[in-house]
Parts: sequence; structure tokens; C-alpha cells
Amino acid sequence: METTIIICIVIILLSLIFDYINGFHDTANAIATVVSTRVLSPKAAIIMAAGLNLLGALIGTNVAKTISDGILDMEILNNSQIIILSAIVGAIVWNIITWILGLPSSSSHALIGGLIGSGTVYGLYHGLDINVFLKIQSITEKVIIPLFASPLIGFGAGFILMSALCWIVYKIHPVKIKHIFAKLQILSSALMALTHGMNDAQKSMGIITMSLFLSGFIGAAEVPTWVKIACAVTMAIGTASGGWRIIKTMGHKIFKLETIHGFAAESTAAGVIFTASMLGAPISTTHIISSSILGVGSTKRLSAVRWGIAGNIVAAWILTIPASALISAIVLWTLRLFHLA
Repeated sequence: METTIIICIVIILLSLIFDYINGFHDTANAIATVVSTRVLSPKAAIIMAAGLNLLGALIGTNVAKTISDGILDMEILNNSQIIILSAIVGAIVWNIITWILGLPSSSSHALIGGLIGSGTVYGLYHGLDINVFLKIQSITEKVIIPLFASPLIGFGAGFILMSALCWIVYKIHPVKIKHIFAKLQILSSALMALTHGMNDAQKSMGIITMSLFLSGFIGAAEVPTWVKIACAVTMAIGTASGGWRIIKTMGHKIFKLETIHGFAAESTAAGVIFTASMLGAPISTTHIISSSILGVGSTKRLSAVRWGIAGNIVAAWILTIPASALISAIVLWTLRLFHLA
């Protein structure tokens, strides 16, 4: 029992570390465009994003429920929290690697990849039916399809919205357009920060809830209020720390943004993320805003988008799940090697 409590505490601490890293790693999601167009100063943008990430994290628990009870069968899990521990470590390591490289990879992919990697190794060691232990149908419907379909939706919706805006404002003087959308972009950036908190903070909530349930501290996989508050505050602090490497990539290297482009990209991304959050789909907010920027940029001309940078981002998207799964699998294997799992 003592060991179970210790592991649970470690998982809670690691989950909050992941939440903090998620905050500064994904700060660019909410503020890169509004900073690059100079509508808000970096300091003002970060304060706004931190506050709205905090508020968004307290709204709903649908995504947390998917993470806590939609990927692994907790009845078969048999109180082995080492799977969760290994998954969190895998996700944290991959997030740090991509942050150092300045690549806007997905914290969602990293966490889900970690759960799949450590869960698979655990299942193989114990002779479990992987198709049952890993909730394949649930993972496919609530995780994999939304994760990979949402960037395509973001690209398409960004392209359509920007095309519509161009048609609406084509007779208006460029200076007036810039002035109008500078104000509107503050609103769109705020919505982006709010929806980011709604989706991303809930992933850590789900992990902590899963650990508490397996430890016997709660009787059902329902997110306790203190867990909501702890994750919301931690993400807000992480957001306030800023993720300047990724902000530079998102705001400057993909496409030279103007205020109308920033508004279109952020509005598109916020709409997609809000819908996914209501459906309980733990999508990648990074993927959505990146693809929205690409879609918006493509309306100007294809050469306006730096497709080489975009290609690097896509490569990070593709690598994240297998890379974090591999890292978490190695962590679990190592723990077993030392008879700790």
C-alpha cells in the first residue's frame, strides 16, 4: 500500500510537470500570431493567454474522461500504475526534445503515444490481449481519427474563412483592414487561449484521475475539483513562462502574417478545438493552429508559405506518437529490468 501511495504521488507530480511543460511548449498556439502582427506586446499576450488558459482548464471534463478511461482498460490494468508513470516520462522527454529544436509538436500525441507504448510493453510481458487491454475502438474513434483529421479540417477551414474575408474586404483600404482586424485579433487570440486550456489541461487531469482511481483514492473515474484547480493553475504558470522558440517558428517562419491572417487562423483553430473539447476528443491544439496558418497562407499564394518549415513541422507530427511510445516503452522495460515494474 505504501508503494502504491508513493507511485501515485510521483505520477501526480510528473503530471503537473507535464502540464507546466505543455503550458510553455504550447504558449505559441494562442499568442504567436498576435505577437508576430504586433497587435499585443509579448508580455501582454502571455498574461492574457495565462489567464484564459486557467479559465478554459476549469470548463468541462470530457477530454479528461477520454484520457482516464478511453485508452487503457483499467480493470485489466490491475493497479499497475507503472504504465502511467512510464507514459508521462516518455511524453515529457519528447516535449523537451521538440522544444529544444523549436518544433511545435503535439503534447497530446506525446501523452497518448506514451500510454500506448508503455501499455503495449506491459501487455506483452503479462500475456494480455493487446486488442482488449488497449481500447482499440475507443482509441481509433476518440483519439486517432480526431488527431489526424483535425489538422486537415483546420487547413480547409482556414483556407475557406480567409478566402471569404478577402472577398468581403477587397474594396477596403489596407490600412483600415489592418486597424479593424487588429482589434478583432485580440478577441480571436483570447478564444484560442480559452479553448487551448479546455483541451490541453484536461489531459493531465485525466492521467491524475486514472492514478487516483487505480490507487483506490477515488471510487470512480471522475475528476476531483482539486485536480481541476491544480492542473489549471500549473498550465497557467507554464503559459506565463513563455515558449519563445516555438513562438518564433509559429509566428514568423511559416508565413508572414498580417492582422487579418492572424484573425482567420486563430478563429478557425478556436472553433475546431472547442468542438473537439465538447466531444471529448483530445486533439492537438498545436496541429490545429499550425494547419490553420498554412490554410490561411495558401490563399495568398502557395509560394507565400515556407513549405520547408511546414515539412519539418509535419515530420514532427508524424514522429511524435511512435517516438514517445518508444521512449515510454524503454522506460517501462528499464524499470522491469531493475524489478521495479
